[in-house]
Amino acid sequence: MTKIFDLTGKVAIVTGANTGIGQGIALALAQAGASIAAVGRSAATETVEKARALGVNAEIVSADLSTVEPVGRIVDETVDKLGGLDILVNNAGIIRRNDSLDFSEEDWDAVIDTNLKSTFFLCQAAGRHMVKNGRGKIINIASMLSFQGGIRVPSYTASKSGVAGLTKLLACEWASKGINVNAIAPGYIATNNTTALQADETRNRQIVERIPAGRWGDPGDLGGAAVFLASSASDYVQGHVLAVDGGWLAR
Repeated sequence: MTKIFDLTGKVAIVTGANTGIGQGIALALAQAGASIAAVGRSAATETVEKARALGVNAEIVSADLSTVEPVGRIVDETVDKLGGLDILVNNAGIIRRNDSLDFSEEDWDAVIDTNLKSTFFLCQAAGRHMVKNGRGKIINIASMLSFQGGIRVPSYTASKSGVAGLTKLLACEWASKGINVNAIAPGYIATNNTTALQADETRNRQIVERIPAGRWGDPGDLGGAAVFLASSASDYVQGHVLAVDGGWLAR
């Protein structure tokens, strides 16, 4: 059974790979044998060093995904440095918090541009390469707010709802071309994006009390789901949003 999860010889782009969820997924893919193109605004030096220590090739690809300008370069640089592209993980994202009555256009655009617009155009750039090869795996990072409304994060909720819809649309278009498009919806994961929530004693307690697993998730908790969706084990899985949430949605 382990062979169908083996990623040896595969090349994966992981955006937002320098910390948190992106780093956790990149290292899980590396552990399964994939070479890693670690994309981030700041150099993902630690991620690359840890991936290389696992015995795989890994390269830094510096790019700011607040605009679509670098998407073509990310794919080209990955292919040049690592010899191909088999897996794309669209993880890069930001969040801005404010009451909807006071939410600014600047904060709306910043989140939508990074979380949704750049995700689509990187899917497009990777998809063009994958179509030529007749195969590929795309994993978008959605959210609990792909299913729920949340509070004080209107642009983030809109972007992650959009990511879920986009994942389904691309699966419908590209399944016949050998490309699997799916998403992971993390629950409450302890990262720098959730620092404010973790620091809020009341809100933190409310969150943990609702999670059946009784704890915040760790970025490493997403690794198995990512390897599954990146491997041949998921060849007949299309357009699915897989919640990794400690049971949050079940309650």
